[in-house]
Amino acid sequence: MNKVIFIKDLKMSFEGKEVLKGIDLEVDKGSIIGYIGPNGAGKSTTVKIILGLVEGYTGVVKIFGEDISQEDEKYKKRIGYVPEVAETYESLTAREYLTFIGQLYGLKYDTADKKAYELMDILGVKESYNSRIESFSKGMKQKVIIISSLMHNPDILFLDEPLSGLDANSVMIIKEIMLSLKEEGKTIFYSSHIMEVVEKISDRIILLDDGNIVADGNFDDLKERVHQKSLEQIFNQLTGFSEHKELAQKFISVMKEV
Repeated sequence: MNKVIFIKDLKMSFEGKEVLKGIDLEVDKGSIIGYIGPNGAGKSTTVKIILGLVEGYTGVVKIFGEDISQEDEKYKKRIGYVPEVAETYESLTAREYLTFIGQLYGLKYDTADKKAYELMDILGVKESYNSRIESFSKGMKQKVIIISSLMHNPDILFLDEPLSGLDANSVMIIKEIMLSLKEEGKTIFYSSHIMEVVEKISDRIILLDDGNIVADGNFDDLKERVHQKSLEQIFNQLTGFSEHKELAQKFISVMKEV
């Protein structure tokens, strides 16, 4: 079975507003999916439904061939997640937090402790292993979140702006990790507003707008379809956003007012 995700006619409403309007999606094992769209398009809602964090949807969602509405929560141990805005228990040390998360995913304490320390060492922050997270910089916190999402060796990884706050060297490491995981058969959903990164690393790009999938294909397919050269241009054309230059000039005009 190569289909790790199967979604059919997925709909979701919040307070009378339809956020997802009938999503159909099949994802094969071993690919990097660029999952993009404007704020409010439904990207996070889709991911949270898959993770079992949001209920009340209609349609079919199957992960690893099993309907998540019928399945127990074992499938969640095979998923990793880096949210755009991650909340950690900041009064804990990195060691306490990572061993706690590791045990939630089924790792033994000693295994989680060893892996967490070694992964922090690789990302250059081992000296802070026993320090409270509240003392960490944004980039250090992001490294802890990334480690927490990967230390249990998941089969599907959802990454929402995972490079936020990272230094240039760490960005290169995380990109290389993603490409290597893909080669091992892992499936990665990569969501970012930095189109250049999505363009470079994605095997397939899914563009969501107003609760619908408006584009689905590799970068070359999308370029040919809409006759644009960059993913940013494709994004703007398919979502109808063409006011960026005008709004930038308005912003600058207000800045200059005295």
